Amino acid sequence: MRSYRTLFRTPEFSPFLLSFGVFAVAQTIGGLALGTLVFRATGSPFLSAVSMFGPQLAQLVGGAFLLSLADRLPPRAILSGLALAFAAGTAVLALPGLPVPAVFCVILAQGLIASLGGGVRGGLLTEILSKDGYVLGRSVYNMLWGLTQVAGFATGGALLALLSPRTCLLLAAALYVLAAGVIRLGLTARPPRSAGRPSVSATWRGNALLWSSRPRRLTYLALWVPNGLVVGGDSLYVSYAPEAAGTLYACGALGMFLGDLAVGRLVPPAVRPRLATPLRLLLAAPYLFFVLRPGVALSAVAVAVASFGFAASLVLQERLMSLTPDDLTGQALGLHATGMTAMQGVGAVIAGALAQLTSPATAITLMAAGSLTATLTLAALGRHEQAAGRPARWQRPAAG
Repeated sequence: MRSYRTLFRTPEFSPFLLSFGVFAVAQTIGGLALGTLVFRATGSPFLSAVSMFGPQLAQLVGGAFLLSLADRLPPRAILSGLALAFAAGTAVLALPGLPVPAVFCVILAQGLIASLGGGVRGGLLTEILSKDGYVLGRSVYNMLWGLTQVAGFATGGALLALLSPRTCLLLAAALYVLAAGVIRLGLTARPPRSAGRPSVSATWRGNALLWSSRPRRLTYLALWVPNGLVVGGDSLYVSYAPEAAGTLYACGALGMFLGDLAVGRLVPPAVRPRLATPLRLLLAAPYLFFVLRPGVALSAVAVAVASFGFAASLVLQERLMSLTPDDLTGQALGLHATGMTAMQGVGAVIAGALAQLTSPATAITLMAAGSLTATLTLAALGRHEQAAGRPARWQRPAAG
């Protein structure tokens, strides 16, 4: 599938995108409002960063215990329930006088249930489009994520200039309810992809199988570590430029959109695999410029250029799909999403701690240097893997 026209003629693809877009706008407006609320209340770069990205650490727990649900429960029910749970949690965060510890309890609970979202959406996308259309469909999905971040952060920044952070949180809660309605009305009720009862042991068995392959392990690490360290640095925008954080996040989303457009639609499939390492290097290198503490305009340009490199995830997800059996597609993509967001949470904690000890600009630079080191190390390990002649695609073990 190489045509956007064919893609959008596919039944359910448009409502699938619309529901995700509304959910993503709610997430960006709510996240910016929450980070601003916590920073105003505490004056702490560390707590502000952790409030926006720290809940993703809770997805580690969800990844360990809940991921078997991604293939063993109806996807429409999971996605609509997830949106309603986020609506309820965000409404609670808007309560006046809510203590900071209670704020973190709520957002950690949201992070726990969010661990299902990536796997369910990714698995459902392969059902709507099939694997041969996954890269193009995922590129549009990522482009929508970039556009909604541009719109969400720009709108959130404007709203915060006019309204209180708590009012913005209530708006985000209403958008989550709208997303649940679109899911319910626009998507077909599908059966689970995999038979069997969801359980902790089923999750562990699936994760163990996915992690047992060295090529898959290297692919997962390439998806998680460089990305997570860069996003950890991104979590410091509120403390780096309090009045222009929305602008920086919007520029990052714009760069992400352009990268996904170029890689998903314009780059030939035969060329894509060679772009994984260059794109991950691009993702981090411009942030080294932050050591000079540039102004908002130059920082925005650096962020936009770097964010083009997020398109590396398309290349790596295509590799992951080629290494994964069909009945574990949802769990494989869920493990990717969980590990990636958890690593982003780890990155936010590390970046926040570094900023507390040094400065936001120094911390952003150090996180970028760590990401570059991780990319070069994983690239060297990947070349060794290819030299050893490991299988490049999923092969089911022979009987007997």
